[in-house]
Amino acid sequence: MDIQAAIMREKAGLGAAREDRLMGLGRRMRFSESLIQGFLFLCGFITIFTTVAIVLVLGRESLLLLTSEYIDQSGVHTIDIIDFFNTTQWQPHRYQVGIAPLVTATLLSSAIAMLVALPMGLGAAIYLSEYAAPGVRNTLKPILEVLAGVPTVVYGFFALQFMTPVLKGVFGSGTVETFNIMSAGLVMGIMILPLVASMSEDALSSVPRALREASFGLGSTKLETTVRIVVPAGISGIIAAFIIAISRAIGETMIMAIAAGARPNLSLNPFESAWTMTGYIASISGGDLGYDTLDYNSIFIVGLFLFLMTLGLNILSRAVVARFREVYE
Repeated sequence: MDIQAAIMREKAGLGAAREDRLMGLGRRMRFSESLIQGFLFLCGFITIFTTVAIVLVLGRESLLLLTSEYIDQSGVHTIDIIDFFNTTQWQPHRYQVGIAPLVTATLLSSAIAMLVALPMGLGAAIYLSEYAAPGVRNTLKPILEVLAGVPTVVYGFFALQFMTPVLKGVFGSGTVETFNIMSAGLVMGIMILPLVASMSEDALSSVPRALREASFGLGSTKLETTVRIVVPAGISGIIAAFIIAISRAIGETMIMAIAAGARPNLSLNPFESAWTMTGYIASISGGDLGYDTLDYNSIFIVGLFLFLMTLGLNILSRAVVARFREVYE
């Protein structure tokens, strides 16, 4: 009996020690999870805080443009918010601040870039996803994505030194100006092409193979399966890639600053020079500007308008993905 009692006490002691170890391990795990959760919360908070801070700074400085009085030899001048949208001239030194020329040049250059990037990017994505052999895909996709790593200033000088002379040789020197929207837009489309191709290829590759096999089983050809089955099934990802590419084009700076020119020209002629919103910000901010001057405040209101445009495109992208997203089990 004494031996059995000793054995029972020993087992009880071992059980208590094991329970203590498990409780200590559980406390350490809960502490580690709390640290990870706190770190993730901090990352999310910093992201949101940064976005809100950008909006507040841009909004505050932009408000100065509309509320400040500018005095010169001719008298006191103010900027009206209605004139900001209605005036077709962007000449801050003459107190004519109409955003239309900058927005027109930005949208025109982005449209040209999209005419290059969207069809070529989607075509490259379809080839890599549906037609290329695994070895070819693993070789070509990294090469294609190398274009995304080239500095944008290199693309800017490429547009100025290579694309512009080519356009002059095709359309004539009298038609194409040295700084023009067409060359900048074409090169920007080449720069954005890897983004469209990579995101679209990921969307097409995520389509279940069972859909392809079912289509082949019904007698469809490779092209019919790709066009009628795979592309519609991955349309949400493709549209999201297109919208993100448009946002990238609207926000491009160095190509526009180098190759598009610096003239606030309200024109739809792509062979003329023009000032985009990003090009204006890059050009003006590089000069010696005094605080609370018209030129200084105009940078922030253009930046705010650009921010709202890209924000709207991102919201549209999320809405499109939610609307057309296909879930496969």
